[in-house]
Amino acid sequence: MKALNAIENRHSYRGKFKNTPVPRDDLIAIMQAGLSAPSGCNKQTTSLIAVDDLEVLNKLRGVIDPPIADTAPAAICVLTRKIIAYRDRSFYVQDYSAAIENMLIAITALGYQSCWYEGHLTDTDRIGYKMAQILNVPEEYELVCMLPVGVPDEEVKGPKKKAFGERAYFNAFGGGE
Repeated sequence: MKALNAIENRHSYRGKFKNTPVPRDDLIAIMQAGLSAPSGCNKQTTSLIAVDDLEVLNKLRGVIDPPIADTAPAAICVLTRKIIAYRDRSFYVQDYSAAIENMLIAITALGYQSCWYEGHLTDTDRIGYKMAQILNVPEEYELVCMLPVGVPDEEVKGPKKKAFGERAYFNAFGGGE
């Protein structure tokens, strides 16, 4: 699938997944896409853990309340570290966001579906922290996102997007030529 097609066809998928394993080579390709994302001042604050072991997946699912992605055969957990790039600035949020978007596009291009689960994991109940403990993540990292990966078992439908001209302009906001 061409990159622009993958971008256009990428949608958040929250449905059930088929019980089809995701080959390690595909997980590696997806993670490589994430690690190829731009990184502020090249600090490379994002790290990734692919989980394809059903026992580990079930342990992770056991701490996620309310449950998500309970039928996904694999998941990629996104970790970040707040590393100062210059002065007092860190671009860790931009870094992991770019990595996640690259992975979502790669997931779509490879024929899988996913959803960016972040707020659910980083809320005050500290689900991401509990997941990080299961995965033996060092304290200096924060688990900020989980991307389920699998073949969809339901129809993939995206939301209706606003028309291009309602959100994109030339030369000035709301401007035309």
